[in-house]
Amino acid sequence: MSQTNKLKIFNDPIYGFITIPNTLIYDLIQHPYFQRLRRISQMGLSYLVYPGAHHTRFHHALGAMHMMQKAIEVLRFKGVAISKEEENALLIAILLHDVGHGPFSHAMEHSIVAVHHEEISLLFMEQLNTEFSGELSLAIQVFKGEYHRKFMLQLVSSQLDMDRMDYLKRDSFYSGVAEGNINSDRLIQMLNVVDDVLVMEEKGIYSIEKFLMARRLMYWQAYLHKTSLVAELTLTKTLKRAKELLHKGIAVECSKPFKFFMENQITMESFTTNDLNTFAQLDDFDIVSALKTWQYHDDFILSSLSKMIINRDLPKIKLSSDKFPKEVLTQYIAAFSQQNNVSNQEAEYFIFKGKIKNQAYNKEAEPIRILKKDKTIEDVVEASDQLNLKALSKPVTKYFICFPKQLIEN
Repeated sequence: MSQTNKLKIFNDPIYGFITIPNTLIYDLIQHPYFQRLRRISQMGLSYLVYPGAHHTRFHHALGAMHMMQKAIEVLRFKGVAISKEEENALLIAILLHDVGHGPFSHAMEHSIVAVHHEEISLLFMEQLNTEFSGELSLAIQVFKGEYHRKFMLQLVSSQLDMDRMDYLKRDSFYSGVAEGNINSDRLIQMLNVVDDVLVMEEKGIYSIEKFLMARRLMYWQAYLHKTSLVAELTLTKTLKRAKELLHKGIAVECSKPFKFFMENQITMESFTTNDLNTFAQLDDFDIVSALKTWQYHDDFILSSLSKMIINRDLPKIKLSSDKFPKEVLTQYIAAFSQQNNVSNQEAEYFIFKGKIKNQAYNKEAEPIRILKKDKTIEDVVEASDQLNLKALSKPVTKYFICFPKQLIEN
């Protein structure tokens, strides 16, 4: 019997060829848990704003693994000892870091599956570890931050990790938001490890400043773009309504795995292997297919909300640095209730307010450390001569109000 060639390459539009380093990683990529990521959009509903943003979490996971391969190469060149087992653990941890994302992940987490995607990623990794006879044990230790070499977790999850290195570059490329582009090659070339902690050599400081500024701009222009935001909030409301109708005994058509999570309140503590396998059957197609069906549902709220997303006829959203007065919301709700003959409570599916926060660099979290020429180590904010950088570490809060377009004041 001929053996499958498992040393494959992927052609990536950003980095060129990405190499699969060994048969274990090939088998993990081939696993249905991972293949599902081909059917999960990386930027959720952002394609309603940026038509090119149709890339998937599968794309991103491979890109992050490629970044990790480069980082390991650079660190070894600088004399950091990384064993073959540790290298494999790092590649597996970054490859699977997002495997727990559901379809339109943030909308799902706020309405249907009340378990954070990172916790589900860990459940998937533990299940795969069982299937692969313990070959993921070290990767899980690294992912959980339990491995004694601290810099390894920082490469997987920190304010300068391989996840961010890929998603900023990739999301900027596919959305066309040029301000989000970063020089990941230079950032990786400047990495080093001192006393088991990840540092950035001082000559890389301008690349970090650009990286943090790109992150801030990507949040305002893409991830928290007002249309992306209102689309995600509308989807959250749609899912909540569908769940509410199901619990009232009203028929709501959707796929079997999707219905399972709508009918059952699954928590982290109650998440079984069966639930995990059901979750693994969920992807964007379940949600989009349901929305296409729900737009013809007898329920006014469910059908109206579904149509808004399918036809990209979204509610109006206003952003402000100040809170919107409660009276404005009350007036909109009263007007909409009267117009559409629904209760005030039902009108709240269409009219709501909230806030968003953007912080490019968090001074409270694990810092980005700069290794200075005199061998001292400093937080990037202190090491930088850019006043902008100090501003980037302050959280910026904006308030929003959403309401159907027909309620816009004359």
